[in-house]
Parts: sequence; C-alpha cells; structure tokens
Amino acid sequence: MKTARGLGAMLVALIAFVALSGGAQAVEPNEILPDSALETRARSISTNLRCLVCQNQSIDDSDAPLARDLRILVRDRLKAGDSDAEVIDFVVSRYGEFVLLKPRLNRATALLWAGPFLVLLLASAALWRAVSRRRKEVQPAAQALTAAEKRDLKKLMDED
Repeated sequence: MKTARGLGAMLVALIAFVALSGGAQAVEPNEILPDSALETRARSISTNLRCLVCQNQSIDDSDAPLARDLRILVRDRLKAGDSDAEVIDFVVSRYGEFVLLKPRLNRATALLWAGPFLVLLLASAALWRAVSRRRKEVQPAAQALTAAEKRDLKKLMDED
C-alpha cells in the first residue's frame, strides 16, 4: 500500500511538472532582438510558422538549422520595417502555404478546411444507411393469420 501511494504521489508530481512547465523554446540568445516590441512580434510570428524539417513544431520550438534560419529571416524582415502580414506573406511566397501552422482559407485549402466536415457527413450517411438496412432485415414480413389464429383472436375479442 505504501509503495502504491508513493508511486501515485510521484505520478501527480510529474503531471504537475509537465503541466506547469512552458513549452521548450529553441530561440538562441544571439537571435533575440534588443527591441522587446520587435522580439514580441517575432515570437508571435514564429509560433505560427511550421518547421519544414520537424513539421509538427513551430520554428519557435524547433532546434533544426532551417528553423533557426527562418527565425533569423523573420527578425531581419521585422528590423527592415515589414509588418507582420508582410513577413508572413514573404515566408509563404518562398516556402508555400505549408509553412503556416494554421493554413489560410482559400481555394487551394478549402478541401483541407472542409475535409473533416465532409468525412463526418459521409460517415453519418453510411451509418444511417447501414442502420436502415439492418432494420429492414430484422423486421419480419407481415404474414396472414392462420385459421386457428383467427379463431383464437375472435375468442379473445368476444370475451370483453
């Protein structure tokens, strides 16, 4: 019993540690801009750009050399006076829409955005069709009463 309680306490402590610790930041000290407003903008932009090597991380979280290059590119564009939208447009023009962690809604990405709803709709239709077929199979066909059943039914009705 004591070991189970101790193990439970360790598990709770581990979960609390993971929950309270912030995400790992891969930004190196030499990348950080002296202007805190520009650095905040750079972080905001880089958390929404995908690392093309890791693919499931933002460039802000990735240690990959390409992610570092993209972080530096973002900061250089901000220092040059670009707006946030201009920086993102520049990166997208070089690397394509895939670089965005949250793709924009346009003709090229419409299927990507509508895909989950279409899959849900198709799955619902298939389930409905399967259930309706099953109901038809389960329901016995109506059969005419035999002469004995008709007599028994007449007796029951006459008793009232």
